[in-house]
Amino acid sequence: MRAWRFRLALAAVSAALAATVITAGPTAAHPGADTGSARVMTAEGPVLGAVDGGVRTYQGVPYAAPPTGARRWKEPQPVRSWTSPLDARAPRSACAQPEDQPISIEGGGSEDCLHLNVTTPAVRRTGPLPVIVWIHGGSFTYGDGATYRASKLATAGQGAVVVTVNYRLGAFGFLSVPGLDVPVNLGLLDQQAALKWVRRNAGAFGGDPRNVTIMGQSGGGYSVCAQLVSPGARGLFSKAIVQSAGCVGPDGSFTRAQAERNGHDVAVSAGCDDPRTVDGCLRNKSTAEVVAASVSGHDGYRPVVDGKVLPEAPSQALAAGRFARVPVLHGSTHDEMSGPAALDETLTGIPLTAEGYAEKIAEQFGEDAPAILAEYPVGDHPAPGAALSAVLTDSEWSTAAFDTQRALARYTRVHAYDFAETESPYFKGFPRPASFSLGTGHMTDLAYLFENDIFEPLDAPRSELSRTVLAYWSRFASTGDPNVREAPSWQRFTARTPYVQRLASGRTGYTDFAADHHYAFWKGLTASR
Repeated sequence: MRAWRFRLALAAVSAALAATVITAGPTAAHPGADTGSARVMTAEGPVLGAVDGGVRTYQGVPYAAPPTGARRWKEPQPVRSWTSPLDARAPRSACAQPEDQPISIEGGGSEDCLHLNVTTPAVRRTGPLPVIVWIHGGSFTYGDGATYRASKLATAGQGAVVVTVNYRLGAFGFLSVPGLDVPVNLGLLDQQAALKWVRRNAGAFGGDPRNVTIMGQSGGGYSVCAQLVSPGARGLFSKAIVQSAGCVGPDGSFTRAQAERNGHDVAVSAGCDDPRTVDGCLRNKSTAEVVAASVSGHDGYRPVVDGKVLPEAPSQALAAGRFARVPVLHGSTHDEMSGPAALDETLTGIPLTAEGYAEKIAEQFGEDAPAILAEYPVGDHPAPGAALSAVLTDSEWSTAAFDTQRALARYTRVHAYDFAETESPYFKGFPRPASFSLGTGHMTDLAYLFENDIFEPLDAPRSELSRTVLAYWSRFASTGDPNVREAPSWQRFTARTPYVQRLASGRTGYTDFAADHHYAFWKGLTASR
């Protein structure tokens, strides 16, 4: 798996968002929302939320002490309790991050960011609800929890308590520098601190602390992979949902050496390259100075195999069965790389030609290009751009997804999916290519699960698909099995029957994922090297 996968996929997202007037960031309640309030008592103190339609929301609730001042680069510390009601009717700051990408949170966030947001049905249901903890993506460098409003997910099926989490990003969450005395996986430790908060406080919001599902997409999905392996997360969740992240693949983690090479670049950029003084030098830098010196973009940070928080790479741990053997819902989008494949056309209006397709494959794959062009001839696809999308998607995303499902299924219950809607909502305000359909690309599946202002609204057929997907996800969070009476049957993925559910309007059901995504070809190509 190559690092360009993250870079290209999120570059397409960035380019899309650059063309819009929407800014990614925390969103307050919509004008006209019910101004009612709801008060709960947490283990730390009373919290005042808001009632908006069919849900109660509590935003910006601290789950750990602010990691500022002397607590910078320290493990998350307990939050101090309070007695007066905490006003949680609006989101608080995202974690500090560069603003060099349109997917950045506007304003760049701050170090005082260890907050979470809770959405739960407004009407209390009989019995405790399952809890879903959402870990956002963004290459471990960008994003926040409040962007993902969760009314649909919280009210689907029998209902759920949905918790969306901030965690330290980039140089504040995953920095490793020789001479800097810091834990290297603070972002993962923050996620675990949030899960411990859920264990303490789920009941106050109507949730069951013994029925917790962790869920993430892209970088958030790789976080879930890491938490499956991390000893510190054992017992904090009972199910996992991984979207667009192949746990069995090197993009999911860095070795210590890889992390230290990137960390050295940060120290040099900050003027703190003397190993004898690097610790004090970096700690004396302001938030803005650390961010400015950081490795930004989509390749700079990953969870680090440190022997403690992450004892080994998820790819190795899953293959050997050394992970939390909880039920897993795992999958990817059918057209993960359609955005990058169409990027030139959407920016210039000029479709990719057959010659240009061959050149791109040769540039990307070198001596393997002739075999790939023979396996993916232009004539088998609606346009050269569609052929390029299939090659990029299958070579990395789909192959890693199937490998992950096979590895997991040897030890635990797995339900696998391929999100294959032929025309999903795209990034609001960004043009689509004229020569081929983007299908469902990287990140656009989230439009079916969350209310997020960066996406186009769902039309009637896509709204129906959204209801089906939400019903599956909600049922899985409740029972570990996604099957519901009102939707097509979804069988388990096993070694003998590698069943993958196609998710698409009017076509939800079994798909031969391996054949559709040329799995045998890519594995054979790898084996021949």
